[in-house]
Order: sequence, then C-alpha cells, then structure tokens
Amino acid sequence: MVDTASTSGLYILLISVHGLIRGQDLELGRDADTGGQTKYVVELAKALSRQEGVERVDLVTRLVVDEAISPDYKAPVEKLSENLQIVRIKAGPDEYIPKEQLWPHMDSFADHLYTWLSEQSRLPDVIHTHYADAGYVGVRLANLTGLPLVHTGHSLGRDKYRRLLAVGMGIEQIEQRYHMQARISAEEDTLSCAELVITSTRNEIESQYELYDYYTPEKMAVIPPGTDLEQFHPPIEGQPAESRAFQNTLNLFLRDPAKPMILALSRPDERKNIVSLLEAYGQTKSLQELANLVIVAGNRDDIRELNDGAQSVLTELLWVIDVYELYGKVALPKHHSAENVPEIYRLAAASRGVFVNPALTEPFGLTLLEAAASGLPLVATENGGPVDIIGNCRNGLLVDPLSREAIADALLSILQKPARWQEFSSNGLRNIARFYSWEAHAKAYLAMVQPLVSKRKPLTQVPSTHQFSSYRNRALFTALDNTLLGDAEALEQFAKVVRTHRRQFLFGIATGRRLDSVLTILKRNSIPTPDVLITSLGTEIYYTSELFADIAWSYHIDHSWTPQVLRRALESLPGLSPQPKNEQSRFKVSYFYDAQIAPPLDEILGLLRQQELSVNATLSFGQYLDIVPARASKGQALRYVASQYNIPLDRTLVTGGSGGDADMLRGNTLGVVVANRHQEELSNLSENEQVYFANGAHAWGILEAIRHYGFF
Repeated sequence: MVDTASTSGLYILLISVHGLIRGQDLELGRDADTGGQTKYVVELAKALSRQEGVERVDLVTRLVVDEAISPDYKAPVEKLSENLQIVRIKAGPDEYIPKEQLWPHMDSFADHLYTWLSEQSRLPDVIHTHYADAGYVGVRLANLTGLPLVHTGHSLGRDKYRRLLAVGMGIEQIEQRYHMQARISAEEDTLSCAELVITSTRNEIESQYELYDYYTPEKMAVIPPGTDLEQFHPPIEGQPAESRAFQNTLNLFLRDPAKPMILALSRPDERKNIVSLLEAYGQTKSLQELANLVIVAGNRDDIRELNDGAQSVLTELLWVIDVYELYGKVALPKHHSAENVPEIYRLAAASRGVFVNPALTEPFGLTLLEAAASGLPLVATENGGPVDIIGNCRNGLLVDPLSREAIADALLSILQKPARWQEFSSNGLRNIARFYSWEAHAKAYLAMVQPLVSKRKPLTQVPSTHQFSSYRNRALFTALDNTLLGDAEALEQFAKVVRTHRRQFLFGIATGRRLDSVLTILKRNSIPTPDVLITSLGTEIYYTSELFADIAWSYHIDHSWTPQVLRRALESLPGLSPQPKNEQSRFKVSYFYDAQIAPPLDEILGLLRQQELSVNATLSFGQYLDIVPARASKGQALRYVASQYNIPLDRTLVTGGSGGDADMLRGNTLGVVVANRHQEELSNLSENEQVYFANGAHAWGILEAIRHYGFF
C-alpha cells in the first residue's frame, strides 16, 4: 500500500454507507434511510472541499444496482468538483436494501474499501465515519492502517432502544426489526477506537452518549452543521412570485388555503411522531379555525407499495383525518421534489405559519435550520438537537412530543400572537446566519482534525528479508487446534495436498498458541513448514523458515495497550483464572473461563470499556478467554499479510472452528467452518454469503473446502 503522508493538503475520507447518496437532487424522505444524514454528509463534503489546505475529499457509500431506483447510484465514481468525488463500494446484494439488513455485509464492504484504498496514490489523512454501520467499517480500516478515526453518530442505538421500549415495543421485536445488538456493539467499538467524536449538540453528548460504556466526553466536540442560506431564505417583497406548482397542489386539499400554515416535513416514520401532531390538531378546534395543517411526508404513488413502516404511518394519518373529519383543513400531498422544499418553507412563512417537528427524539434537525432560515418560527421536540437550536436562535418553543395538548398549546401561543410570531421569525433569521453556516462548520472541523493528523504514526512496512515467489497469487490460512488438528488421517492427506501444490500458494497458520508451542506441534505432526505463522491470536507474525519477525506489526499493535491496567480491571471477577505463563505473551493476556460463574463476555467487555480500555476479547472453545490489543486479531494480521504480498482476499482460503477465528472468516476471504463440537461459536456467520460450513471435521473439512471453492 502506498502511503505518502500529507506533504501538501489534507485528504479526508468520509464514509456513509446506507441510504441513497448522490451529489445533487437528494431523494430526501424517500424512506427511513434517506433523511438528514445523507444531506449532512454531502453538504459537509462540499464545504470541506472548498477550504484552503484541503487537497482531496472522498465520500464513500454503497454501490447499488437496482432497476427500481435511479442509475446514478450504480456509478462507481461521481465527480463533484476537481477535488471532491463520491466513491461507491460494493456491499452485499446489488439491490437497494434497508440499513438493518446490511450488517452481515459490512466486513465485505470494509475489505473492498481497503482494497480500493490500497490502489490509491496515497492514504487519507483521516477517516470520518457517519452512523454505526460506517463506524464498524472505520474501526477495521483504522486498526489496519493506523489512520485517525473521527466519528459522527447521527442517532444512537442505546437511545433509540430505550425509546422503543418506552412506546411498548418488545425486546424480541426490536431485535428482529432493527438488529439493535449489532448496532450497539458497533457503536461501543467505534467510541473506543475514535480519536474524535463530532456531535451537533451538547444535549447529544449529555443525554445519549452517556448511555455507553465507553463514554469519554473529553474526546467529543460540538460542531453544529450548517444550512445553505442562498437556497433557504425568507420570502422577498417585490420579487416575482415563485413557481406556484406546490401551492396549486395544496389548493386541492385546503378549503381556505390563505390561512396560516402549520408545516411538518419529515419521512413517514413512526419515530417522527407526525400522527400525534395530527391528533393534536384534530382535538383542538381553535387550532383548526386558525390554521391549516400541511404534512409533507415523503413521496408516494401507492401507499400499498411502500415499506411496512411508511405504509403504517400514512394509513394511520388517513384514519385520523377521517376520525376528526379534517377534510379541507389538512393537506397530505403525494409528491414533492427537492427543488420544492425551499418554496414550501417560504409559502408557510408568507402565510405567517409555524414549522413543527414533533419527533420522539431528533438527533439534530436540519429541517429546523432550513425553516428558520426561511423565516418560520419553530415548535419542536424537547428531546435532542432542537434544544440547542432553539436555545441558540431563540426562535420557538420546545414541547414534550408525547403530549398532544403541549403541541397544540405551543402552536396556538405563536399563531395567536403576531408580535411573538415576528420576534421568533426575526430571531431565527439573525441567529441562523450567526451560528449555522457550512463555512463556519468546515473551519471548526479542520481546526479539530489537524492535531490528529499531525500526531499520526502510520503503519510502516519494513523491507522483506524473506522470499516469496511472485507467481503465487493465492493463500491458504488455517487455524490449528480442532481445525487442522484432530484427525491424524485427514492431517496426513492435507499435508500431501500442501506438498503437491506448494509452488501455487502461500501457506499460513493462524493460532492462539505461542511460537514455541506451534513449532513443537508442526514437528510432532510432520506438518509442512508454513510460509507465514500468525501466533498468539494475531499479535505476532513470523515469516518462515528463518522465523523472521515482523517488527512493524508489533509496533503498530502496541497502540493504547496497557496490560497491567487490564489485569487489575479483571482480577476481582469470578470465574476467571490466569492461564500459565507459557500461554501468555507481551500482547496477549489469557484466562481460563468458567462459564458457570463467570460474567457473560458482553459484561466483561462493558467493564473494560468503562475503564477506557480498547481491546479485542475472544472466547474460544467455551473455556479460553484471550485479550489482545484492539489493533490485533487473527483477521487483522491475516489482512496485513495478504496486503504485504498483494494477494487478493477473494483468493485467500481461511479455515477455522471456534470463536477466535470469526474475524478471519468474515468479509471477502473464502471462509470455511470445519465441523467440530465448537462450530456453534461461529453459527452467526451463516448469514455471510462467503462462508462455507463443511460437513467434514478437522482437516477433512479443509480438504472439502478446497474442492468446494475450486481453490487450485
């Protein structure tokens, strides 16, 4: 991998995996995944690319090839300016799928992106991930490259989980629908790895991030996003009227379209709580007499063709309109375009209306900025970003989103008092320009990021003193215990295959054992000498037969490794007893694990995160707990070696049989799980399209996989 560290300008890599991202005409509100985050990352990328000292900005997202959506999303590269591009990377199936279904494909996305980065003329100076799925990818890239990781959560799983429970959703239902455990685990790992966490509001830090085990406020910075003040501005007297296309649409719904407009603009998502807003309006006759309610909730041709969540919300809106007989008072237009949005805000402002965001929680609320920049007073949820926005701008009221009475009262208190309406409108226009411009955001961002880049210590690769035939373009790595070992006859057959094809591939062993133990086993069992030994759970790499140690790898994984602190944190836990000294090493702390009395692994990880310890912990064969540095694991070491030799991961056959092998098998490697009594530790890999579960046990399973993949 080429790495010419920044000698000129900054190279910033932004990652935002899900949703539909393109440079222009964002399909905001199309579904739950195409909302404020997609607009934020595109605007951030554009703002950063315009800054002095920034050489290159790449915004990486998922490649989507789907006839049901625009062909824009299947372009591998979309150039937006001389130094800005959107890069699309394959992850999972070609078609567009919800973010909750993407989790099994994130390792593949990370591997594809790592390969793409390896082909660039230089590495980025910083990786900035957006949302938990990108965070998962960013952790893997940062651990492999040593690049500083910056993260923005946008919304957080623990907070969402808490709120879903509060509205009556069951634990099993939440997990089935949202894959919440995978998301929260990814968020914890991201917080552990990130050197800087950027939030939009102080409230986000204090009420959402504090729910996490790895809660470090000193690593968090508030940088409010901006809004485009050229696009979003108030109605201008004397200027020709804008296109009346949307006004004509509203006229089809409203009996008296000249009345003030209460405007809500969001996705048709239950978390946006627009049904409660409609009920508040329906229950308040004085509000109906005073104003119309306009709900712009995405686009639809046929409600029956939408996803279940959107279908449910829109159907309920129609029911509520019917129950309260709100015909002629409520508009629920079927279509609007991105170009219509500024016009919609200005129509509401010209009517002396109010913008309302009644979401159960709102991580930030870009629509609040757009509405305020258009001259609209605000009524917004008291949960999340609106607290800071209205606190800074003094242009509206905060309400309890679960109280329909509070929503109605706040709207009335603005609509019934022209002086208050004018005060809020003027305050918003003045303070949006002061606090929320993209130019200010980009400058604050670069000031925060520059120190991280300056202290960066990249993974340097020492010149190889070991030889490797250039025509070997594939590799086979296997775990040792209960994978390669366990059946003498199978092992003998495997050894014959290795010797027969030795010139065709690189042969490696990846094990939790120490080097001396591995060498003894190789000799005792007449196993052909590997080209590479990854030992002590990926903390040591040796190139045989000279046993040349990779010192660069040792230096790389030493980052934030404090074994003495680690041992003190675990010494009082029941069910853990240190393994003998010959099973420990400089970068591996190992315990016997008694499942009858020891805490579950998740609880142990939570304890370590609370102590701000960034590590990898694996439980193998149900009884061995091994803890290594965050940058070390069998899978990370294997990817480092494959990169050294320029061997594609999709030509790297990897076999394992216990939990410690999981990250070798995920992603783009040709994975195989051999049949043994511990294979259930890897059962969650069954969702991975590129993991083969062999019928054969031990080395028979490896031989079966060689045939299955047509490896030779």
